[in-house]
Amino acid sequence: MNAAKGMVRVLVGALISIAVTVTLSGCASQPGPAPGANDENAPPMSTQVQPYEIGVGDTISVNVWRNPELSQTIIVRPDGYISMPLMGDVLADGQRPEALAATIDQSLRSVIRTPEVTVMVTNPASSEYLNLVRVTGQVNAPTSIPFKQGMRVMDVVLQAGGVSDYGAGSRATLNRRVGADYRSYAIDLEAIFSRGDMSTNFLLQPDDVITVPEKSVWRGEF
Repeated sequence: MNAAKGMVRVLVGALISIAVTVTLSGCASQPGPAPGANDENAPPMSTQVQPYEIGVGDTISVNVWRNPELSQTIIVRPDGYISMPLMGDVLADGQRPEALAATIDQSLRSVIRTPEVTVMVTNPASSEYLNLVRVTGQVNAPTSIPFKQGMRVMDVVLQAGGVSDYGAGSRATLNRRVGADYRSYAIDLEAIFSRGDMSTNFLLQPDDVITVPEKSVWRGEF
């Protein structure tokens, strides 16, 4: 009889252990929120990734299949045109690579039966200043940083060397173009770096500017 009771206790204990393990495993598998993702005051993302359009100063590679004498790498001139053999000047500025390829392909069909043209942008110089995030004010190394998808406030401030000894990190701002104007959103860098509070570690977008003001004696910040 005692052996039977002991067996029951063992089985009950095993079932409880399994239930606890499953519960803990389920909790552990739930992903945590991304930094700043649940902040209702996060600034709106006002730009979307758009298909690339060729611009002045871009270096493009034009390849005409089986016609290497027509293939070339060329820089888009200040007037927006490129010069192509058998065609003369072709407008490239403002066109997507596939559209320019179609234009060249169509023009060459009068002299080549099946041109099969491809265009690749090998150096997108025209977009250099359109895809930057800037950090100014009281940081150790004010800088402009090429934008990368998924970049956040903390990432670029670290690349700028962090807040200087004279910077009021708790009063930093994110300046974002919304329509034709810039709007400012409060960022607490002190909370991010000192307390691990990521509520203002916002996602960034091209042309954002982070500004860190100087500490103020009147605010008791020194």
